[in-house]
Amino acid sequence: MRRLCAMVLACEALVFGLAIPVAITISGADGGQAGIVGGGLVVSCLLAAGLLRYRWAYVLGTILQIVAIAAGTVVSVMFFLGALFAALWVTAIWLGRRIESAEAG
Repeated sequence: MRRLCAMVLACEALVFGLAIPVAITISGADGGQAGIVGGGLVVSCLLAAGLLRYRWAYVLGTILQIVAIAAGTVVSVMFFLGALFAALWVTAIWLGRRIESAEAG
């Protein structure tokens, strides 16, 4: 489960990073502010991916999925991408638990 969730968060970090120039050019967001917020989200995703050995990191990952959907208020395509990553996050947790229980039993 940890590997699947870490991959979702790593890919999400990439999307957050790529959303920074989109927010600046298309949405007209302030460059410094978009860089700080987007960079913070990238670091948060990578930090959560690295700390998934702790249960609270999954809570952080879930919060990041909500933030990804909320980022759609600045970059509208993030509504779709955030929902997609949230679905991947839920699937990774579900599938990971299923695989772990099959290995244990």
